[in-house]
Amino acid sequence: MRNSFLVKETKLSFLVRNLFHKYILSYDLGMKIDKHMLILLTISVAFLACNSGIKKGLPPLKVVTFVDLNRYAGTWYEISRYPNRFQEGCVGTTATYTIRQDGKIDVLNQCRKGTLDGKISSVKGTAWVVDNKTNAKLKVSFFWPFSGHYWIIDLGENYDYAIVGHPDRKYLWILSRSPRMDEKIYNLILEKLKLQFYDTSKLVKTLHFEEDLKQDVREYRQ
Repeated sequence: MRNSFLVKETKLSFLVRNLFHKYILSYDLGMKIDKHMLILLTISVAFLACNSGIKKGLPPLKVVTFVDLNRYAGTWYEISRYPNRFQEGCVGTTATYTIRQDGKIDVLNQCRKGTLDGKISSVKGTAWVVDNKTNAKLKVSFFWPFSGHYWIIDLGENYDYAIVGHPDRKYLWILSRSPRMDEKIYNLILEKLKLQFYDTSKLVKTLHFEEDLKQDVREYRQ
């Protein structure tokens, strides 16, 4: 009986997560959501909050000891990521963070759809720190009142790369200040991720447009 309940709960969790990803994480600012869908989504997120968390048998995900948010701000290039529904078909992906006067962070995620010549897709959001001791645990919202975890679990000494994870290890991003990352550094990151019980075989590399990105790198170094 217990096993039957767990199977049903797992299937329900899957359906709820699909709803959440479809209507919130991939939210189009031009899309309208009626009140019935909003109620359903609110219930769905509440369900996820009660049934998500650290995977059983794994230690809690560790974050870096401290993040200087002023140094962290700026544009990052996505080097690789775990596949996810809200980034399907994305290439040339970047994330730009701007610190506001109230201490929160403006987020601008951009990518091209399908190919490097594809249409630019962008979404704006807001992030805020939830662990003031480290500044490494944040929440990000692209559609109020829904938000997700943004944990900085590794960071280059010179803030040249960053690894963003999620407490249940469902999501993972490897970011860099330039569109290319040295293979030695990338492999070292993979080894560190394995120590955090991440399955690195699930990572997919992100394609970038070489010529445009050379200019971006020169601007960052200035």
